[in-house]
This record gives sequence, structure tokens and C-alpha cells, in this order.
Amino acid sequence: MASSITLNDIRNRWNEVLDLLESRDRIVWIAYFDARLAAFENGRLILDFSDANKLARSEEHTSELQSRENDLV
Repeated sequence: MASSITLNDIRNRWNEVLDLLESRDRIVWIAYFDARLAAFENGRLILDFSDANKLARSEEHTSELQSRENDLV
């Protein structure tokens, strides 16, 4: 069954998503807080992190963030 969720639906509830992330893992929340919702295609949400310098981090921190994101899924 195809999902009827649209990008606009996600935008309308994005603050709820952020609130849930913050309650589970503040590091992941910080990473997603400034993300812009770019697209929702084939069940995949595409985020835009326009300010690359703000999110620049060492390889070690990137691995830690990816691990935390996987734990939330």
C-alpha cells in the first residue's frame, strides 16, 4: 500500500519530530535542528543542510552521529 504522506504533511509536524529527537538524543537533535526539508520521494525524506560550515566536524564525530541516528531508527 502506497503512503499518502506528503512533504507538506511532514513540514506541518516537523516540530513534533524535533521534539521527539530532542527527548531521545540531544546530539542528533542539534544536527537536525537546522535542517531544511528538501523533498520526500519514495518514502525517503531528503534534508538540506545549507550551512556546511556549521555542521563541519571531524570523522570521529561523524561516525558517532551516524551510530546515534541508527539507534533511533
